[in-house]
Amino acid sequence: MSMDEALTAFFTESRELLEQMETALLQLERNPQDSEIINAIFRAAHTIKGSAGIFGLDHIVKFTHVAESVLDEVRAGRVVIDHALSGLLLRTGDHLRDLIERVEEKRELDATAQQRGQELTDGLSAYLGGKHAGGEHAAPAAVAANPAGHAAGAGAAAGAAAQADHWHISLRFGKGTIQDGFDPLSFPRYLGTFGELIHVETLTENVPRLSELEPDECHIGFEISFKTDADKAKIESAFDFVRDDSTVRILPPHSKVQEYVALINELPEAELRLGEILVRCGTLTQAELDAALDTQTVQHHEGQPVEPLGQMLVEGGQVHSAVVNAALAKQNTARESSRGTEAQMLRVDAAKLDHLIDLVGELIIAGAGALLVARKHRIKDVVQATSAVSSLMEEVRDSALNLRMVQIGGTFNRFQRVVRDVSEELGKDIVLNITGAETELDKTVVERLADPLTHLVRNAMDHGIESAEDRRNAGKPVQGTVSLHAHHEAGSIVVEVSDDGGGLRKERILRKAIERGLVPPDAVLSEQDIYQLIFQPGFSTAEQISNLSGRGVGMDVVKRNITALRGNIEVRSQEGQGTTISIRLPLTLAIIDGFLMGVGKSSYVVPLNVVVECIEMSRQQTDGKDWLDLRGEVLPLVRLRELYDIEGEPGRRQNVVVVRGNGTRVGLVVDQLMGELQTVIKPLGKVFQNVRGVGGFTILGSGQVALLLDVPNLVRQVTHNNDSAFQHKTASLTSETVI
Repeated sequence: MSMDEALTAFFTESRELLEQMETALLQLERNPQDSEIINAIFRAAHTIKGSAGIFGLDHIVKFTHVAESVLDEVRAGRVVIDHALSGLLLRTGDHLRDLIERVEEKRELDATAQQRGQELTDGLSAYLGGKHAGGEHAAPAAVAANPAGHAAGAGAAAGAAAQADHWHISLRFGKGTIQDGFDPLSFPRYLGTFGELIHVETLTENVPRLSELEPDECHIGFEISFKTDADKAKIESAFDFVRDDSTVRILPPHSKVQEYVALINELPEAELRLGEILVRCGTLTQAELDAALDTQTVQHHEGQPVEPLGQMLVEGGQVHSAVVNAALAKQNTARESSRGTEAQMLRVDAAKLDHLIDLVGELIIAGAGALLVARKHRIKDVVQATSAVSSLMEEVRDSALNLRMVQIGGTFNRFQRVVRDVSEELGKDIVLNITGAETELDKTVVERLADPLTHLVRNAMDHGIESAEDRRNAGKPVQGTVSLHAHHEAGSIVVEVSDDGGGLRKERILRKAIERGLVPPDAVLSEQDIYQLIFQPGFSTAEQISNLSGRGVGMDVVKRNITALRGNIEVRSQEGQGTTISIRLPLTLAIIDGFLMGVGKSSYVVPLNVVVECIEMSRQQTDGKDWLDLRGEVLPLVRLRELYDIEGEPGRRQNVVVVRGNGTRVGLVVDQLMGELQTVIKPLGKVFQNVRGVGGFTILGSGQVALLLDVPNLVRQVTHNNDSAFQHKTASLTSETVI
């Protein structure tokens, strides 16, 4: 790998680690005592610092070192994470992201960035009490995590021996222990009746995931340091009833080195630090490990060379060199095993993936052309062969599209920070609730959805959620809630942004729209039409303009961005209870299953998932009508021949394709029903982007071009233009049915 490629990998990895840090810090505010989250944050900072050091980015190393030192104080329990420190660390992550982006874009560090970095450094140093402002507390953990450093000192001569003066019991229960009626915790308790439990390490590495866990199976074990005057027979008798199905190793005080080496090799495969391995196997106490790490801290603080942990323990006589070497070998084996697992994941350039999707699309078009030719010439064997190829191409298509599918949870989680910062700015207590984070959709859709969601979330917090006093007066909890939810529905993805605020006031929206001349004073609008007015350019009902919103700029951009993704927006609101904005989007923008229709010599495609049914009708049944009586319901009709001025007379019999969009059904009047096909969607050029009801085009196997209809847009046009007329016809049909 070249240096440029390595740097690119560093930038990518650092961005991912910073996102993980931000997510973890927000979780830590709710669970400040969660040691796993604290360790994850520390590891992320440590990895960034180490990688930056490889490339000589000393200013990043220096800044990260201070943050790492504070995190090490948190890990040690000497500093507690609170709202202020969490906010400081979040800003630290922002600055670190800026430093990395400046290196990537080859931009200099200006005075503003330098001042911001110094302010953050001073704020972090305050948590170190001044005496460790350089980040010295990070050194012990850094050294302890460096297996190469340990290996260098592992062969040093042993000093005065200080052998373990206690028994060590290594216990792995069999799966059937609980089924046989034995409580695993009863064994340490029984040992405590005739001795002292110096240290008990519970091993949970073999516990499966919750979805795979059988409640009556045992998967845990113990490493126990035990001091007693009893003999080995007495200790062994404690395990008589489980010895057949369990693994029990008992090492007496001052056991031979090779016995400890064998015990280390039997430890569960986990990425443990050297000190943790030695504590687990009983050759080192936690107090001795802490003392060694404190010595390293002093050495680093005083500018002395930091002695590797392994070498220090051997020379101090706490552990024999052979035991240290075995622990290091164990550590390296676990790390290599972990790297082997990580190697199964492969990073792929997004541009290469897009090129693959394009090639698959062209392959589908070519395959459709070959199948068409085979059917035209009625060559049975060729038709069968091309049909088999088409089936394989469908699998290739699905596999290629799955490569682009990502979970929306990564995008949702970013809004934890948005909600935290905006709620502070507004002086409101607001929490974010996320559901459906595992829902998958195309990576391109996810990326283009981030900006509209950001505006909707901020708008919900600013205008939707009331002040604490108003909520209290309304009998609501003082803490407001903004919710993000995603789920699949009929081949599409639905993303919802909800709040439990005051809801939308229809009368106020309509009055503002009339004042601005957006609708005539005598207009009769449905509830959904009134709500859709908030997406008009420049429309706003805000009494005051804030830094966040109120100028009427943004909601129209949201609508435009969603429409560009071939999606649509629906609004549901209940005054005093809250508002939900639903965004319905296609799962992918590249290849879909479509339904082909013909009008004259023109061809049109609609997504297959919006087609409800197809009806064959005589010309007399549809001529002169803009609606159809469909089993007692009024079905608005869209005549594609008239809509797009297609020449020629329609046939004696016509077809109506019933499609659904925006929760409403309409009928598309066409000449021919030409069946299903795989549709490779291609975007329209700028000249044709404003054509009504058209969202793109595709190339058929014959080489002809078919237009992809934007069904939600067509439905919206029809229902908006004819709403009152259809309501009248619906009333007429209802009365006829009653009579």
